[in-house]
Amino acid sequence: EKRKIIAGLRSVEKDIADGKFQFRIENEDIHTAIELALMRKIGSAAKKLHSGRSRNDQMALDLRLWMRDEIIHIEEQVCQLQEKILAHAEDTVDVPMAAFTHLQHAQPIPLAHHLLAYMEMFERDSERLLGCYSRVNEFPLGSGAVAGTSIPSDREFTARLLGFDTITHNSVDAVSNRDFCMEFLSTLSILAVHLSRLAEEWTWWASPEFGFIEIDDAFCTGSSILPQKKNPDALELIRGKTGRILGDLMQMLTVMKGLPLAYNRDLQEDKEAIFDAADTVRVALDALVPLTANLTFNKERVAATTERDLIDATSLAEYLVMKKVPFRDAHRIVGRLVAKCIDESIALQDLDPKDFKAASPKLGEDVYDVLGVDNCLRRYRGVGSANPRNVRRELARWRKLFEE
Repeated sequence: EKRKIIAGLRSVEKDIADGKFQFRIENEDIHTAIELALMRKIGSAAKKLHSGRSRNDQMALDLRLWMRDEIIHIEEQVCQLQEKILAHAEDTVDVPMAAFTHLQHAQPIPLAHHLLAYMEMFERDSERLLGCYSRVNEFPLGSGAVAGTSIPSDREFTARLLGFDTITHNSVDAVSNRDFCMEFLSTLSILAVHLSRLAEEWTWWASPEFGFIEIDDAFCTGSSILPQKKNPDALELIRGKTGRILGDLMQMLTVMKGLPLAYNRDLQEDKEAIFDAADTVRVALDALVPLTANLTFNKERVAATTERDLIDATSLAEYLVMKKVPFRDAHRIVGRLVAKCIDESIALQDLDPKDFKAASPKLGEDVYDVLGVDNCLRRYRGVGSANPRNVRRELARWRKLFEE
């Protein structure tokens, strides 16, 4: 009977793979459909298939099997996106840009340093996905409807056959636990928010006002009325579809918030949420990976952002701090010099030494050594800073990580 069941199941599996299997609504669920198909192939031995099992623990198992594959696939897509971003970062380490806070020019950094911020962001997403995987990879089969079964079974052996790290230890929790679904949706929601932030920024950067990047035509559309338009539709759709994924998370949380133990039919609502979120994230990454690979940076336009707005002012303030001037005093002194530069439409490094002396006796002839983009970049200190030497170390670290 065991051999007949195994051979019959393989035959059913082939029918499904070949598209010959007929899924009928009157079968009620996938387990009944397969059992009836097996019965047609091998007879009454198929009736023993469900021994010691329940749809409750089978469904809990099916979800985990599906989710394991989804997590690995999405994590691989995230890594592909990181590799494309890393390639651009390696190509732009010598391109200065104005870092933004409040959408205002703040301090000069290498463009590569800005791109590596997304590397960190997506690395946390990757870690969350793999952490979620470890909690998905617990084996619930054998928990039955709610209390286990009196039929002897070797759960540890079956778990090993299906590649699970461990078994669940409470049958009530095993059939009603959807924490892994909520965690999966939470992880995808954070990832989607990160994708949306990147899409938002690159939508701005592709505009004529910024002109930082050129998006390949394959990922854009024209306007139905404006012949000159090139709209970054792929990025806009990634940004827009993030709301769907956040909604899927809220749907799952709402389903779970009022459920008593153990299994309740409400739990069938988990499928739509997790399937939709996974599909949406995968499509977004399917678009964003090649879009990023074919992106072109306008390096001259990016570098030009460092030529205005006195973005070396902080470097001057920190120069005063190193001369033992309290930071609040230094901030006020440099603020007055900034105002003078704005009035005269000049840069800080164009001020006369007398102007610096008049502002503070601590501002000596060496003040020009801290002004200008190159001096600012060179003076950044510490791990994680925008000093080009540190950025190159980070690039080497990331490249080694991906090679390994």
